[in-house]
Amino acid sequence: MSTTADFPGLGRRTLEIERDAVAALIERIDGAFTLACERMLACEGRVVVTGMGKSGHIGGKIAATLASTGTPAFFLHPAEASHGDLGMVTRKDLVLAISYSGEAPEVLTILPLFKRMAAPVIAMTGRPASTLAVTADVHLDVSVAKEACPLNLAPTASTTAALAMGDALAVALLEARGFTPEDFALSHPGGSLGRRLLLKIADVMRSGAQLPMVGPDTPLLAALLEMSAKGLGMTTVVDAQGMVLGIYTDGDLRRSLEDPGIDVRATTVDQVMTRGGRSCRADQLAAEAVRMMEQYKVSALLVKDADGSLQGVVHMHDLLRAGAV
Repeated sequence: MSTTADFPGLGRRTLEIERDAVAALIERIDGAFTLACERMLACEGRVVVTGMGKSGHIGGKIAATLASTGTPAFFLHPAEASHGDLGMVTRKDLVLAISYSGEAPEVLTILPLFKRMAAPVIAMTGRPASTLAVTADVHLDVSVAKEACPLNLAPTASTTAALAMGDALAVALLEARGFTPEDFALSHPGGSLGRRLLLKIADVMRSGAQLPMVGPDTPLLAALLEMSAKGLGMTTVVDAQGMVLGIYTDGDLRRSLEDPGIDVRATTVDQVMTRGGRSCRADQLAAEAVRMMEQYKVSALLVKDADGSLQGVVHMHDLLRAGAV
């Protein structure tokens, strides 16, 4: 084992070879690519991605990317397909078969069955003259000049090229479908993006008995007790009709305590409150509440309806717990 290997140099060489392999694909985004996208877009079923070995691993990732960007897809292991899993494929589906050599026996074995079902086949190979390439309805050339492996054996540049071509297909279809961030969030509800794009202020705001609320003629001491009981470091101040007049916060309290002329028992909250207060709507995204809090440097927002009536309060702590931050 060599102890004098130039690891940084070897790493750079690998990335350079793979970079060149991906760059070479740009000129191959042609009529065949357009036809592949059109077939996939017109597919009434699902895109069935299949491939053996390293191509299979790449196929699994391509299927996952398609599925999460608006193109229903799943990965079918070609060896398992020959033992019953082919039953997952319907006549409305489309097949994306990946094999660099275009001669993987497991893929070729099930290829006639796809053809018999009249399922369109898009092949992704590195050999345009291979069996898979010439049998498929559409062929995408992902050939590379050489592998990054110094033995030119281990799939490296070739798998990178196949993965990049799969991404190109997925993104082109995403754009064609008019896929939105909200659509993406619907398929990623457990992720941070899903929480940011699906969570509404109404889902996390404090309302009802949890909402700190006092009238304008409430003695300051009673307002402090309300703040303490609800644990938000503030209380809203509303009139008899529930319209927001202002808020009283920990910051207002500090300023009150610094004023020797204020008696917490005799002073009413409307004399020392902050009038108005930053507000939002219940149907806005929780992420918008985070942005507003950061912009205005506040830790809570009033939630009001179109008439200005108080519906609730959303606090930064609630947003943190919900994962909106």
